[in-house]
Amino acid sequence: MNSDTALAPAVESILEAARERADDARDRDRISVDARSFSDAIAQAEADGRVPVIAEVKPTSPTADGTRTDDPVELAEAMVDGGAAAISVLTEPTHFGGSPEALTHIRDAVDVPVLRKDFVLSEAGMDVVAADLFLLIARFVDDLEGLVAAARERGFQALVEVHDADELETALAAGAEIVGVNNRDLGRLEVDLGTFESVAPRAPDEVTLIAESGVSTPADVRRMRAAGADALLVGSAIMDHGAGETDIRENTRRLTRAEDDASETATQT
Repeated sequence: MNSDTALAPAVESILEAARERADDARDRDRISVDARSFSDAIAQAEADGRVPVIAEVKPTSPTADGTRTDDPVELAEAMVDGGAAAISVLTEPTHFGGSPEALTHIRDAVDVPVLRKDFVLSEAGMDVVAADLFLLIARFVDDLEGLVAAARERGFQALVEVHDADELETALAAGAEIVGVNNRDLGRLEVDLGTFESVAPRAPDEVTLIAESGVSTPADVRRMRAAGADALLVGSAIMDHGAGETDIRENTRRLTRAEDDASETATQT
C-alpha cells in the first residue's frame, strides 16, 4: 500500500474481501489472452465522431443508490449500441455484485475490448478470467512494476489507476502506458473532477489517459476531454442505479455524442 491516508470503511471492507479471495486463486492455471486493442478502439470511436467511453456494467456499489438485476449481457450490448468504445465489467462479487462468469458472457457477446474491474492484489489474482484490459490500483499493490509486467505477459493491457500526482509517478515508473485517474477519493469517497484536471498535465503525451468517476453529464464529458482525457470510464451515470428501468443505450449515446451535440447547439445559435 502506497499511502498513509486513511481509507473509507467501505474501501477497507472491499480490500479485506479481496485478500480472502486471493487465497482461492493461488492454484489456478495461468491465463493467456489474445487481447482486442484498446488503442484501436479509441481511434475507431474518434474516427466515427464518438467520445471514447468505457461503459461499465456494475450491478451495484457502496456508493450506488440501488441494484440493477438486468441481464449483464443485454446491458453491455445496449452500451455498445449506444456507442461505447469498450466495456468495463465488475468481477468483484461481495460489494459490486459482479462475477467472472458475467465478464466471460459479455466478452463473447460484444466485439469491443472488455476491461476486468476488480481489486487484485497479487499475480495469482490475474488468473481468474480472460479479458482485454486488466485493472491495477496503484495504491493497493506493493509491487506495481511486477504486476504490470505479469499482466502484459498474459496478454492483458494493463490499466493502472491513480488518485494523485504521486501515484501517477509510481505508475509511470512501473511502466504504465494506460493510466486511469480516479476522481473519487478513497478516504471520504467524494468526487472532484478537479482531480483529473490537476493530475493529467503531469502525464507524458504518449500515455493514454482515462478519466474515471464523476462523469454524469455531457458537460462533464467535455470538461474531462478539454483537460486531456483520451477516454472516460463511466458507470453509475449509464447504469442509473435505483432509477428503475432506464434506456441504457440512450444513456450511453448521450455521453458518447456529447461533443457532437455541443457543436450542433453552437451552430444553431
